[in-house]
Amino acid sequence: MHVRSFQLSDATRVNELLQIALSEECYENTIEPFSRQLYWDSDLIMVAEEDEQIVGALIGTIEHNHGFYYRIAIHPDYRRKGIGKALVTMMEGRFQQRKVSGIMIAGDEHNKAAMPLYEAMGYGANKVLQAFQKLSIVAPQ
Repeated sequence: MHVRSFQLSDATRVNELLQIALSEECYENTIEPFSRQLYWDSDLIMVAEEDEQIVGALIGTIEHNHGFYYRIAIHPDYRRKGIGKALVTMMEGRFQQRKVSGIMIAGDEHNKAAMPLYEAMGYGANKVLQAFQKLSIVAPQ
């Protein structure tokens, strides 16, 4: 497995991964913020590849000098193989390079399934932003 920054040529494959890995509602809530983040700062989107296939993606964003893990998606056939941890570790490094003052998890209902991963990596409940709609990556509700 190889984790790297998103490239424009990945757009279709990442979109397909999001459709496969996320529920329909979660996908619908993710695609517009994903597009915005691509426009604003595609360096905060990480992908994991295996056998030339994108099997994982993590969308991050920075707001008010805080890094946020917005959405993680792992292909169902590749879950529980360390891909999520590798993506989070890479994004954490990217946030640290940008000298953010803290790292948090966007705490919407769709991230509940990923919380055990974040908790295992040391991100407890105090690192979950409950006021999710405050992130500018998401359109006002």
